[in-house]
Amino acid sequence: MPTKVYTSKDAKPAVLKNKTLAVIGYGSQGHAHALNLKDSGYNVIIGLYPKSKSIEVAKKQGFKVMSTADAVKAADVIMIAAPDMKQADIYKSDIEPNLSKGKTLIFTHGLSIHFKLIKAPKDVNVVMVAPKGPGHEVRSQYKEGKGVPALIAVYQGGKVAKEIALAWAYGIGATRAGVLETSFKEETETDLFGEQAVLCGGVSALIMAGFETLVEAGYKPEMAYFECCHELKLITDLIVESGISGMRFSISETAKYGDITRGSRVITKDTKKNMKKILSEIQSGKFVNEWVKEYKGGLKNYKKLLAEGEKHQIEKVGQRLRAFMPWVAKRNIKGVQAAYDSKSGK
Repeated sequence: MPTKVYTSKDAKPAVLKNKTLAVIGYGSQGHAHALNLKDSGYNVIIGLYPKSKSIEVAKKQGFKVMSTADAVKAADVIMIAAPDMKQADIYKSDIEPNLSKGKTLIFTHGLSIHFKLIKAPKDVNVVMVAPKGPGHEVRSQYKEGKGVPALIAVYQGGKVAKEIALAWAYGIGATRAGVLETSFKEETETDLFGEQAVLCGGVSALIMAGFETLVEAGYKPEMAYFECCHELKLITDLIVESGISGMRFSISETAKYGDITRGSRVITKDTKKNMKKILSEIQSGKFVNEWVKEYKGGLKNYKKLLAEGEKHQIEKVGQRLRAFMPWVAKRNIKGVQAAYDSKSGK
């Protein structure tokens, strides 16, 4: 049976009227939620640490900015819009001491709650509202009168908590598109698995392995880049728009035959075994424990592996070839992110 999709008619926007909503953090998701909720007529305040560079940004956009502790004291509903590995410390120092019975905590991802990095008191509602898109898309779609689909989940608080989650989803525009209910466990484990095994880890490794295979066989790096990286967008766009079958309908018969007869030789039963092992490590908490240890240890291996990836031949070849493509937006992502982080006080 298909999962029920909630729309604006299912929400009770009045649930959040006459309440104070606090968004802790003013990064990608935080600013989008705050601005959309404000434009939907809700009373929104921003909680930030005292020297955050985001204070002036938020004030210029019409918000009352307070310290995180004071924002939690003043608010009825509090969204924690900080990076996963910072949430537990912020919660312990500024949020937990200022919670009181009946308040609601909202998360955009379930990791901190599901893996018990944060343990909320039983008399506080705990919910999730997770848009399935980046913050800039959540904001731009709202301004166009549309919305980005979202997931909601209730960890504790029952019917009242669910009504708050749906009202928040309504306020950010998500119910215009559709809202699906999940659980903290399901959202967290599937999200981590998708990132590691398919969307980021899997795709990156596949691209590099294909590139290396062609270059090692004597083909020009430029040809390897075009065939194993550049054209990926064409295929993923077709899949997003029409599904895998729709993609196959749109490509040549030769490409289609190669797809259906050779793909399973790349993604083998052993590949799937490793995927299951990755999922098992997520489910058991092994991955999160490893990640917490790495983060608290100064991110040495994390930085080392990223630096190695940046030195790969495919990066240099791709940078040069993209200069010949006027239709491809030229963006220094790292530079843009650094500037954004500076403005947002990260």
